[in-house]
Amino acid sequence: MGYKQDFIRFMVKSGVLTFGDFITKSGRPTPYFVNTGNYRTASQISTLGTYYANCIEEHVDSFDLMYGPAYKGIPLVTTTAVSLWRDFEKDVPYCFNRKEAKDHGEGGSLVGAKPKDRDKVIIIEDVITAGSSIRESVPILKGAADVDITSLIISVDRMETGEGGISAIQEIQEKYGIRTYPIVNTLDIINTLYNQPVDGKIYIDEAIKEKMLDHLDAYGVK
Repeated sequence: MGYKQDFIRFMVKSGVLTFGDFITKSGRPTPYFVNTGNYRTASQISTLGTYYANCIEEHVDSFDLMYGPAYKGIPLVTTTAVSLWRDFEKDVPYCFNRKEAKDHGEGGSLVGAKPKDRDKVIIIEDVITAGSSIRESVPILKGAADVDITSLIISVDRMETGEGGISAIQEIQEKYGIRTYPIVNTLDIINTLYNQPVDGKIYIDEAIKEKMLDHLDAYGVK
């Protein structure tokens, strides 16, 4: 699995991938949670960008602009842009949105590079559960210019159904024509961490594994 296994262990060590009893943004109970807000140091955010940049290099041939939805997408798109330049010498424009549109100065809801008609845009996000963040992002970008949103790059695909009973990834592709590329998915996490210690600690034992598989059975793609 290569960098995918490294990424999973990196999330655990950073306190970003945790296990317990949580509620997702969509209101679903879950035995594990990914919170990119727990990246707290320069070294962590710098390392995170390298994983996103590698995922983009692996899956996306060409694009003109990267967009990060506020709030968590702001540091994600920034560190990804830095990593693409540092590691691949690609100087890619990027932008992010304000939660409330600015009504003075230059105005508008976007900060950074301005989208242009026919730009190919990729969205940088943390995780995808029911696809609610993308439904918010598409009108923001389309309202700024006649762009072509081609790809969504995320840390983790939770492999869950969206509003229409199909996977959130399938729903996004069918509704918006956007291909989603996760660095890892739920099964990658189970396969990497099950009975395999990280810094001497087992994070997924038999009980946690069963809870995660039960969650997929309840909310995952059938």
